[in-house]
Amino acid sequence: MASSPCGGGGNFDCGLEIQTRSVEQTLIPLVSQITTLINHKDKLKKTEKTLRAIQRVGQAVSVAVSRFVAVGEAIAVENEDLKDEMGLACFEARRAGTAIAQLTDVSGLEQCEGDVRSTVFSDRTGMVKAARMLLSSVTKVLVLADCIVIKQIISSRNKVLVTLEQLERVSTFQEFVQIFSQFGNEMVEFAHLTGDRQNDLKDEKKRARMAAARAVLEKCTMMLLTASKTCLRHPDCESARINKEAVFQRMRLALEQVIEIVTDTRSGGEAKTLPISIYAGIKDFKVKVEGLRDSLYCVSCEAVAAQLEALVEKTEDFTDSAYTSHEQRETIIQLCQITRQETKQLINTWRHAQLLKAKEATDEMELSILKTCQRVSDLRRELHKVAVGRATELLKLHSDHLVLQALKASGGDGNLEAVADYAGTLTEHKEQLVETCRLLCHISGTEPLEITCVHAEETFRVIGPQIISAAQTLALHPTSKIAKENLDVFCEAWESQLCDMGILLKEISDVFEGRRGDKKTYLSLPRPGKHSANLKTVKAAKLDAEEQTTIAKLGLELCLLTSDVDSEVERWDEQDHEMVRLCQIISSMAYSMYLFTRGEGLLKTTLDLFHQAEVLSDQGLQLCPILHSLSTQLLDEDRMLIISETEKLSTACQQLQVCAKTPVQGKNAIFQKVDSSIQNTKGILTVVVYLLPICNKLIRKCKSECSCLASPQHWREKQLSTPVVSEETLNGKGSNGFGVKSLEQHMASLTFLESK
Repeated sequence: MASSPCGGGGNFDCGLEIQTRSVEQTLIPLVSQITTLINHKDKLKKTEKTLRAIQRVGQAVSVAVSRFVAVGEAIAVENEDLKDEMGLACFEARRAGTAIAQLTDVSGLEQCEGDVRSTVFSDRTGMVKAARMLLSSVTKVLVLADCIVIKQIISSRNKVLVTLEQLERVSTFQEFVQIFSQFGNEMVEFAHLTGDRQNDLKDEKKRARMAAARAVLEKCTMMLLTASKTCLRHPDCESARINKEAVFQRMRLALEQVIEIVTDTRSGGEAKTLPISIYAGIKDFKVKVEGLRDSLYCVSCEAVAAQLEALVEKTEDFTDSAYTSHEQRETIIQLCQITRQETKQLINTWRHAQLLKAKEATDEMELSILKTCQRVSDLRRELHKVAVGRATELLKLHSDHLVLQALKASGGDGNLEAVADYAGTLTEHKEQLVETCRLLCHISGTEPLEITCVHAEETFRVIGPQIISAAQTLALHPTSKIAKENLDVFCEAWESQLCDMGILLKEISDVFEGRRGDKKTYLSLPRPGKHSANLKTVKAAKLDAEEQTTIAKLGLELCLLTSDVDSEVERWDEQDHEMVRLCQIISSMAYSMYLFTRGEGLLKTTLDLFHQAEVLSDQGLQLCPILHSLSTQLLDEDRMLIISETEKLSTACQQLQVCAKTPVQGKNAIFQKVDSSIQNTKGILTVVVYLLPICNKLIRKCKSECSCLASPQHWREKQLSTPVVSEETLNGKGSNGFGVKSLEQHMASLTFLESK
């Protein structure tokens, strides 16, 4: 299939490679049903009932394809650049659907005695050919419709870029306010489009890259506002100009990265790949070594030795670090040497086995394989211990944000000399965090987590100098409210990234300990005063030792519940299900609350705890409509159970929300509020733990009965609709209206052919 242009991002391949879940999930039932038709029992007797059933199946396929094609043709009319390709694909799909209907039309067949005809089809070869044409053309239509989604994202990006350039050139506040209002609306639209795309991507690495780029755009939007205002207020200030230019540059890079992901191309023409991490290198090394059991001649001895040396060389990132202790450095070097020795012994036994013309590994070689794999695993464990330990220490060290507070105070006093001193300290902290992120990348365990580590490294590298330039601007203009606000925003971004790093650290530990196999999407820790107005009037407090002990007992129960939630989630086949995602977010937030009860983690004050509780309750309430949707597909007994538990969940979430939002004064009142918040959170997790296995079982049952959650009648009632982009869609209230979703609706009717 030829490449098709889809806008300002240039040309990209619109071939039959399926990159999104929506297209894949639309095709799965069609493939299943066509396979059922082709693989029908060859020796089935031709009873009148069977023949009529086959005819109804063929007609149903034809009707469903006709409706599907009607939507595709409507899309073709609205998109001139894809009109010819879409028209041809629709024509082929319609022809294939008609052919299937004709081949299954048994109304004219005469009844024959005996087994003259042994199949229900008059032309099995023709049926196979028509089925292949139908699958190919339907896939083509879906992929072309997906191109339109990409085209919408590119168009939205282009609008944002134009407005971004206008913002960069403004010279008055009035002009800036007007253009920034337009920019904000365009960014909201772009955020919704890219958010939908991120969730729809099949490739987990692309999802992680998209999440990183969108996080940059989200945080930079506020930075752009304050940096631009500061520059307008102080047009002759060099540090303000540097601060502003850095924000604009970072936003442009993030916008470009989004387009590279959705179009699967790079502006430079070369694919950007991450350097091989130590974890990935060790994994590949062990695969090769263990593969020697099956074949002694699959790789050369030199290749295995060279791969180990490449691994050892990468450990220099740990041993050469000024922040690695002498004991840790010696341990890593010793483990590398032991691994070398075991590998050398393996190669000797391997060569001896080859000389003997052995067909499989000898006993000596088997022992060497086990020892080599064990030593390299010991090395990985030590590197993990060093990296995670370093990150934990740094997060604890920076939790009080003393340097940021000092920079704000020095800037507000107009003390340039003090700002320079603290800027040096912040730069040192930045280098520590950057290096730690690099070490975490080596041992993260999955490619999505590696991408997140790289994003964290880049964020610290960029925001550090931006904080310094913002502090210098404030020191030059100590009475400027805008300059102070600008510095606050950049400091919040630094604190936010530290919070995200804490979550990242937990995910890496989960992977290492085998609790979770890949990166999931969690909400960043909410910052007090940022998302909830009522928190601004509440005074933060810390609990004393006696209160901490009392709350710690509650926290232990909360910790056990989070473990139960994680265990139940891991039993789900559909790890990408929305209910799984929300439950993981709730579990992660509840675990942060548990750490608070121990005086650990990122929640330092009761203010942090209450805000976390409020956001957790919001996530719980988001589960309710998903549960209601499930209940509509169930029979009376199961439906009443889900409805009943959903009401309990909703009540518990509302109670937690009211508790978290209610302002209190006095030490005893604050303690009671902490107690109630944790108790209500326990109530939410108790319901979630109860619901997870039940919903998992019911969803499996529904899928086994009808291939999806909806009933046949539900799909029959869906009307043909032309894809449009409504205001509700842009506000996140509607579904994706760019073609694929409406096509899914009509293709879904094919999922019930087996029951006809």
